[in-house]
Amino acid sequence: MPKAVRYAEFGGIDVLRVDEVARPVPGDGQVLVRVKAAGINPSEAVIRTGVLAQMFPSTFPSGQGSDLAGVIEEVGAGVGGFSSGDEVIGFSNKRSSQAELVLVEAGDLTRKPENVPWEVAGGLYVVGVTAWGAVHSVQLEKGETVVVSGAAGGVGSLAVQLARRTGATVIGLSSESNREWLESHDVIPVAYGDGVADRIRAAAPGGVDAFIDTYGDGYVELALALGVAPERIDTITDFAAAAKYGVKTDGGAAAGPGAKVLAELAALIADGHLEVPIANVYPLTQVREAYTELERRHTRGKIVLRP
Repeated sequence: MPKAVRYAEFGGIDVLRVDEVARPVPGDGQVLVRVKAAGINPSEAVIRTGVLAQMFPSTFPSGQGSDLAGVIEEVGAGVGGFSSGDEVIGFSNKRSSQAELVLVEAGDLTRKPENVPWEVAGGLYVVGVTAWGAVHSVQLEKGETVVVSGAAGGVGSLAVQLARRTGATVIGLSSESNREWLESHDVIPVAYGDGVADRIRAAAPGGVDAFIDTYGDGYVELALALGVAPERIDTITDFAAAAKYGVKTDGGAAAGPGAKVLAELAALIADGHLEVPIANVYPLTQVREAYTELERRHTRGKIVLRP
């Protein structure tokens, strides 16, 4: 029987387990994917605790995960354009991607380019569409300056690269350990912590036009203090500050159809124009260890599970 990540109650990392489950059967418009890689994301950890139970109600036992890449094993009725053996990148809205076999709506898949590694493909959806949506929401133009907090994280590492592609000057807030990686992607590294506002002003003598916050913890207030207009500030995590100050919270929803954006991002990766840093890869059975590393919030790029 195939294995899948499950939890039977809200809680911390200790509620996660890997169970044997019945083999899924694709219905109309669905395909069955044998997963080669599945990304993990902070939002999944928050949902698992039950803090967002009113927004994201759960039926137990619950699965987990959205990101996936794999090989189509079976095609349901009414599916066109895909067949068994196709290599695909996609996502599930059913919290089910962290498993060996996953049912996916055909419209939520795109073909995986041959030269995109499985780990990269499997961790692309959430961070990719979130970064894409955040960058588009602040409406960058060539010659402008944008600051990105959490610039070496899963979303931030893609946001800085996509922002650079607009022709904007990008300042990335991160730890000193990520300086070299940011500089290699033509991003100006600035260390976070005490005095960060002064360091940003020194790096951007002409001022800051936009701010993308992927970390929370006061960065919306910092952006306003730097003189950035609320409509040019986007946070993907600090919703209380967004409600208080009227800044944007555009991420994945702003990206539009997920499979279309996935195809665009995968093509950029295949052509060498976009890098998805992989912080670590764990076997599915070590899902607890993977989330333990994720929740330290100091990884560069994505953590991925390999069934």
